[in-house]
Amino acid sequence: MTHILAIDQGTTSSRAIVFDDKMQIKATAQEEFPQHFPASGWVEHDPSDIWSTTAGTCRAAIEKAGIRAADIAAIGITNQRETTVIWDRETGQPIHNAIVWQDRRTARFCEDLRAEGFEAEITKRTGLLADPYFSGTKVRYILQTVDGALDKAKAGKLAFGTVDSFLIWKLTGGSRHVTDATNAARTMLYNIHDGQWDQTICDRFDIPMSMLPEVQDCAAEFGMARADLFGKEIPILGVAGDQQAATIGQACFEPGMMKSTYGTGCFALLNTGDTAVTSENRLLTTIAYQLNGKPTYALEGSIFIAGAVVQWLRDGLKMIREASETQPLAEAADTGQPLYLVPAFTGLGAPYWDADCRGAIFGLTRGSGPAEFARAALESVGYQTRDLLEAMTADWSGTAATLRVDGGMSASDWTMQFLADIIGAPVDRPKVLETTALGAAWLAGMKAGLYPDQKGFSDTWALDRRFEAAMDEDTRYAKYAGWKDAVRRTLSS
Repeated sequence: MTHILAIDQGTTSSRAIVFDDKMQIKATAQEEFPQHFPASGWVEHDPSDIWSTTAGTCRAAIEKAGIRAADIAAIGITNQRETTVIWDRETGQPIHNAIVWQDRRTARFCEDLRAEGFEAEITKRTGLLADPYFSGTKVRYILQTVDGALDKAKAGKLAFGTVDSFLIWKLTGGSRHVTDATNAARTMLYNIHDGQWDQTICDRFDIPMSMLPEVQDCAAEFGMARADLFGKEIPILGVAGDQQAATIGQACFEPGMMKSTYGTGCFALLNTGDTAVTSENRLLTTIAYQLNGKPTYALEGSIFIAGAVVQWLRDGLKMIREASETQPLAEAADTGQPLYLVPAFTGLGAPYWDADCRGAIFGLTRGSGPAEFARAALESVGYQTRDLLEAMTADWSGTAATLRVDGGMSASDWTMQFLADIIGAPVDRPKVLETTALGAAWLAGMKAGLYPDQKGFSDTWALDRRFEAAMDEDTRYAKYAGWKDAVRRTLSS
């Protein structure tokens, strides 16, 4: 058993990656699935699509790797966080579509929580804010709107889970209802200081605690994937939410180390060690990972739209056919026609947390075309990252001078150079860009005894390229000031 199967269940696609005993990728399979938008600001997934694409890509990756299930030592899972599934314990059938992390339908309830002063309790206990982003208000919504759901939940007949928990339920044939500490920490229902589900918050949301999964370390025994799926039972030994898995995959194990992942959204995490730093700048306090019963904390800034803005250029505006076209377009853009694109398609995340504002473009002229739009789209990622880093610097004086990056957009040299320019600091891109899947694989492989410990894993991290800031300070200041003005004009209040 010299291989690890990593499941990377994301917002727009499911992937499975087979890693060998040297933590090298041997095979990958990926499949997109439909996004559902029932109303403005609402985003849903069909849980059957999540499951079928996950199971299908796992089988495809195993076949591509030319191995059998008997060759796999363990499964590691990483997943889109906060996305909420509730299912019937007897039938295993979801009672509602999965409500995706991007969904803003519970904004009014969050306003009520803030108005009554309950957000302070939420932050004190969970490190989070009263925002629709997190799972708790989504659970409440489903229980309040699906006929008979609340009564069934109170009778112990319903189970709630983030995507990892739902997949483990399916993989184990319903024998395990579990999650890990990093996913639990994103629900708005988990006390990150006490390490348990919070009764006070669950009572306020009218969520029966019997619905909630058992919380375990990131490297633990989560159950056995049933034999009929892959040909043999395989232990599930590693689980972490996607951004925490990327933090692990980037070997950010020391306080002060920081990474930023560019996928559908953008998420920056700063390791703060055993100290849960309370943000004064509307960042989130969360669990970076938990091993051997000991949580390691992080400050996190969450941007809702990063790679999704390129998808919008492709699928919404039809300006491009492939994401790869954005870089040559950006390079060809007229620098005398600066555009600012604020991609608040589902509101703005950190440090603004405005659920009601929507996207806007500033600086349009008759000469504005696809090249200028592409440049503005890529630049928006850099500007939003600087927003996060400035907030982190204000909260924690030990912020690292170098940013480690990963995710699909990090492959764009132009985007990463602009990022280094606008933050005025080096940006390090590793040789292995699949850091999210690698983090999940390392957790499972380390638990299985196949992979090295934290120090040994850190020693394997290798730099592909460092991007050094080349923009002069006056230009950097002027461009960022223009962005701040565009955001100010976009905010709802």
